[in-house]
Amino acid sequence: MMFIARSVHPQPGEAERRERLLSLIDGFSSRRILVVGDIIADEFIYGEVARVSREAPVLILKYDATEMVAGGAGNAANNVAALGGRARLMGVVGADPEARRLLASFHRGVDRSFIARAREYRTPVKTRILAGGIHSAKQQIVRIDRAAISPLTAAASRAYTGRIESALEGCDAVVLSDYGSGLVTPALAARVRRVLGRRSRRRPVPVLVDSRYRLLDYRGFTTCTPNESEVEQVVGIRVSDSAEALERAGRALRQRTRMGAVLITRGGRGMALFEARQPTVHIPIFGSDEVTDVTGAGDTVIATVSLALAAGASFYEAARLANYAGGLVVMKRGTATVSAQEMSDAVASDHDSPSEAWSQDGPAQGRRRRTENRD
Repeated sequence: MMFIARSVHPQPGEAERRERLLSLIDGFSSRRILVVGDIIADEFIYGEVARVSREAPVLILKYDATEMVAGGAGNAANNVAALGGRARLMGVVGADPEARRLLASFHRGVDRSFIARAREYRTPVKTRILAGGIHSAKQQIVRIDRAAISPLTAAASRAYTGRIESALEGCDAVVLSDYGSGLVTPALAARVRRVLGRRSRRRPVPVLVDSRYRLLDYRGFTTCTPNESEVEQVVGIRVSDSAEALERAGRALRQRTRMGAVLITRGGRGMALFEARQPTVHIPIFGSDEVTDVTGAGDTVIATVSLALAAGASFYEAARLANYAGGLVVMKRGTATVSAQEMSDAVASDHDSPSEAWSQDGPAQGRRRRTENRD
């Protein structure tokens, strides 16, 4: 587990915190993040409701447009690039039309040279059909998933993972994005740690984990950013509106994964940050709690945390910045990204607010508070 420096936390309302967060965002542009994981094609088909079919009680849509963007690890890489960082993406796509469209959609700041194209592999596609009237917002009515078929052969998998050492060269942080295809494994994560451990750097390289189904198999890394439902499934504790259940679940997950910190995203309830020997920090959602679309929001969060830690942020500062990014991206439709300018504007407007509710739960400056909630 790597050491993350503690932040200088001014008292609530002081201008130093605003300037500190803005300086961290400015530092994103010099950081290179390696994103390793499952690349998914997110396809959106838009249409207008024409009428109800006479053949069956279903809507007939008048087709409008189709859009394809990267999901999964690809979305995390796009978010790193949109925030001003330099993203390097390592993953696998098929030799199919979906892969060609997907590769053409990436942000220009994403280095795609470590993406392998395998003939025996089919690019996973999630197709979302959205419908609405002329003057109404489009709503998702159905999703069609086409999972990857013909998993990579053992030889192809070895050839792919053999490139991890060169992919790690010069990176300031690593994001492991495990959506369950078998490409990202605890063994691969351990190899990443070994390679990084052999390199002499002034600061250790943060390794962040996003695993949909087997988070407990990844132990001793820098941080993870699961959502509340994923935490409930992993630790077997129903959270709902119970602060006590959330505390038990978060502490249990941090202890069992031995992460430096666990950041739980809670949708409209904001986020909760768990660190060893630190009180839990509850962060209310930035902006409106009337969420438009949560598609890909977790990728935005982990991309922001990776850039913040790479830029020298504490876990608390990284969580604050991720909260701004998450609050912004859920107000956008589809698989979206957030720019550094949007982030800076959000920080400035939030800190200029008369109530400044953003700062009330933060750690005090220069000291560790005693708390009963320790692990």
